[in-house]
Amino acid sequence: MNLTELDAEALYAQLEAQVLSGLLGAGEVAVVGIYSGGAWLADRLARRLGSTDIGYIDVSFYRDDVAERGLSAEVKPSQIPFDVEGATILLVDDVLYTGRTTRAAINTLFDYGRPAKIMLAALVDRGDRELPVAADFVAHTVTLSKEQHLVLHKDDEGRFRLTVDHV
Repeated sequence: MNLTELDAEALYAQLEAQVLSGLLGAGEVAVVGIYSGGAWLADRLARRLGSTDIGYIDVSFYRDDVAERGLSAEVKPSQIPFDVEGATILLVDDVLYTGRTTRAAINTLFDYGRPAKIMLAALVDRGDRELPVAADFVAHTVTLSKEQHLVLHKDDEGRFRLTVDHV
């Protein structure tokens, strides 16, 4: 599958099937999405899992490269309306790349309590990790140059679309 053939809706269906199968019998699972694409995916996954424990985190202040990247103009407040202490959490992101966002998200979660377990779901893994992070559930792996960014979009009907942006 090349970049022009990446169908975000089909990839979401694959991710959802993996998550539903992988969490079968896992008991109560809280779902936490990383803004923005991960939050959109988390909304759908939480509905399919029947989870009422859903939260959203913005990792902007937790990234170790914030001095290099700067703060996003769209910083959103994290919302974790359930008890993280001892919870099993499905952390959801749209694109797994260096591992820095995942590390920052885990640090954010630990500010709310110590979960029993954190599992990671990502729509796309683009490799080239800088930190030892791996997704438990991933729909597709793709290779991009460092100048390319894979971006998830959601339209007014809630459908997902992936684009490749160049920096």
